[in-house]
Amino acid sequence: MRYFSTNRKAEHVGFKDAVLRGQPEDGGLYFPEKIPHHDAIFWERLNEKSKEEVAFEIIKPYVGNDIDPQTLYQICSETVNFDFPLVKLTDSVYVLELFHGDTLAFKDVGARFMSRCLHFFAQKIGKKILVIVATSGDTGGAVASGFWNIENVEVFILYPKSRISDIQELQITSLGGNINAIRVTGDFDDCQRLVKQALADEEIRKKFYLTSANSINIARLLPQQFYYAFAYRQWAENQPPAVSVPSGNFGNICALAIAHLSGLPCEKLIAACNSNDVIPEFLRTGKMTSKPAIKTLSTAMDVALPSNFVRIFQLFENNIEKLRAKMVAFSISDEDTILTMRQAYQNCGYLLDPHGAVGLKALECYLQQNPSSKGIFLETAHPIKFESVRKILEEAHIEIPMQIKSLLSRKKHYIEVENDYKKLKDLIMSRDS
Repeated sequence: MRYFSTNRKAEHVGFKDAVLRGQPEDGGLYFPEKIPHHDAIFWERLNEKSKEEVAFEIIKPYVGNDIDPQTLYQICSETVNFDFPLVKLTDSVYVLELFHGDTLAFKDVGARFMSRCLHFFAQKIGKKILVIVATSGDTGGAVASGFWNIENVEVFILYPKSRISDIQELQITSLGGNINAIRVTGDFDDCQRLVKQALADEEIRKKFYLTSANSINIARLLPQQFYYAFAYRQWAENQPPAVSVPSGNFGNICALAIAHLSGLPCEKLIAACNSNDVIPEFLRTGKMTSKPAIKTLSTAMDVALPSNFVRIFQLFENNIEKLRAKMVAFSISDEDTILTMRQAYQNCGYLLDPHGAVGLKALECYLQQNPSSKGIFLETAHPIKFESVRKILEEAHIEIPMQIKSLLSRKKHYIEVENDYKKLKDLIMSRDS
């Protein structure tokens, strides 16, 4: 498999180089030259394979010969060694729980896979690998956990001040070692802008083997296909599901689109957005507007300019009508988010985090328009991670997960910087190569 830049001004590279470089030198995003296709029998017989086998067969065409099959299978095994239950809430609504990993968030999958790929590649590289990543919430904790204490890898995690939950900040800042937590005075888009500047900086690249662990890195993006396959292997209805994905930077729903074009049955891709509605507006009007990010309850989705949308548009040949035929998008307010959380608990006894609530409400909007359909929404993080839900959990006497209990006594260690690239660069360059 070869990968090209969405800006089409950089050389095509293999999987290893795409992962290590993170982003092409022309500022685009790497994307596979072709999407492998699995026939209907593969999808129909998912239950006959283990999770590890499913993950291995999905990812192998993208990796090619850059990782030997035995090592790749082990990487897949370590990536998916926790549960991905599909829970029925009503006759037409199911929830895919993606919070049973180390940091209680869906990003554990991509972070585990990428960290283990980099560990494999690092053994053959003569200089330190530097990983830099921007986070609007769960990416930071997943990357910190996945990369902590990996030899010859240094990690910088940029997160926006006062824009993530206390639990999320603890997951990023409490490990130390090779994990450098950088608290930025700004929003997620500012963090992402700083990361992109660093990735394009030739002086940093001369000193380190520089890459990113955001979903702009294909080793973070591609393994997210796994859990859509795991959802389908549990799907017992006689019609394909519509799938609602809480969407901020649009990496998760991009992975769903890739899996669907690989053959995964899916009636409709539903982009569930909060009040940051650039993509819903684009699908409605055909015009891409520029807006500042709005702070909402679903903080990880507070993204004004989703980086991965260019990949989704590429999948549909940059044709908005083809995209509209497969994808719809809804913008959900904080008021509707709170109401959905309350109703899910009252009617189904199910506690949602704010991001999952956005996913459920978007699915409900779709099902109102398509009453014969059935669907799945993603619960992308455990509700305990969010202050808005924690009081309800305590009142309901629901046990706090051990992953969270162990965090609460730890201290935060971070470096606070202004939205200033020079200060970030000075920090990076001060590290030993």
